[in-house]
Amino acid sequence: MRAVAATGSTNADLLAAARDGAPAGTVLAADYQGAGRGRLGRAWVAPPGSMVAFSVLLRPRAPRERWTWLPLLAGLAVAGAIGPARLKWPNDVLLEDKKVCGILAEAADDAVVIGIGVNTAMTPGQLPVPTATSLAIAGLPHDPTALVAGILRELDKWYRLWEAGQDISAAYTRACATISRDVNVIVSESEQVAGRALRVDSQGCLVVATAEGERAFSAGDVVHVR
Repeated sequence: MRAVAATGSTNADLLAAARDGAPAGTVLAADYQGAGRGRLGRAWVAPPGSMVAFSVLLRPRAPRERWTWLPLLAGLAVAGAIGPARLKWPNDVLLEDKKVCGILAEAADDAVVIGIGVNTAMTPGQLPVPTATSLAIAGLPHDPTALVAGILRELDKWYRLWEAGQDISAAYTRACATISRDVNVIVSESEQVAGRALRVDSQGCLVVATAEGERAFSAGDVVHVR
């Protein structure tokens, strides 16, 4: 594992390294990045020292149609390393229904880079939105080195099971706070779908019972309806 420049993005830098032939298992980490990105190209920034961001390069041997599970198993890995955490589909990690970690998976040819950002020492005044939290606020251990090591151990475990063809949907369902809840799925700026989240299917899609019948979503922002 090596650190990247504070002004970079761990995912962008590792994607470039993947195209240059970097081996599977390469990890880039930083305690600050100035060009972090979330889903839909959203900017993601945090004060230096308040979070840890790292990206892992994988070169899966499994069929490409199964790669849709990689972001979900990354969420399982983070939740397992943190402890008292739940998942919001597909891979937001929650503590008491507030987001403590975001995950972004990006493919490049035969490789996948999984970027993980965890709010570690962030204070209440540093939170970007009221629906966010940090390990420190939750009273949990937040040493970045120990945290990254723990997440990588969990990721290795779930990745090996997945690559061997094992079905991890039951484990994911147990950890997922979205299942059996009323949700709004924001598909785009012009489309939002309301319904009850029923299950995760074999491709990792969220199956929602809507007014028009069951519908499977492969992507989208989910809002838990209280």
